[in-house]
Amino acid sequence: MSNKQLIELTVNGVDHEVITEPRRTLVDVLRHDLRLTGTHVGCEHGVCGACTVLIDGKPARACLTFAAQVENTEIRTVESLNTDGTLSDMQQAFADHHGLQCGFCTPGFLMLAEGYLAENPDATKEEIREVVASNYCRCTGYQTIVEAIDACAEQRRCAACPKS
Repeated sequence: MSNKQLIELTVNGVDHEVITEPRRTLVDVLRHDLRLTGTHVGCEHGVCGACTVLIDGKPARACLTFAAQVENTEIRTVESLNTDGTLSDMQQAFADHHGLQCGFCTPGFLMLAEGYLAENPDATKEEIREVVASNYCRCTGYQTIVEAIDACAEQRRCAACPKS
């Protein structure tokens, strides 16, 4: 008797069918079945944030989420950010402000920032600093990550302003 099931996932706007065990994590399905390796596996306890993806626009830890739980949702991974090889504004802000060093934690920070700014486009640096504290970075000291997210938020706010 097989304990596998067919699940349907929508990841980065593409529908996928996956046959998997019910208790398999989303991060494992993303990386191993769908070959979306931008979502990193860090602590596997939901603490570090390296596996952060967006589920229906909200940041979530893919290592704590069973793939079967997210059927009928929209899942976005870091691969959704660039278009035709062009960096997104958030990715470019991280590059411009040196918001990454080794890069291991970067996909999780990018997705956390995307989800947070979608809900809070007028976030202050202090609010951004508090939010990014939920993910671990061992290289940057967080200041450059905060500056990158703040700069991207400011750029987005300016782009949305009516032109006189």
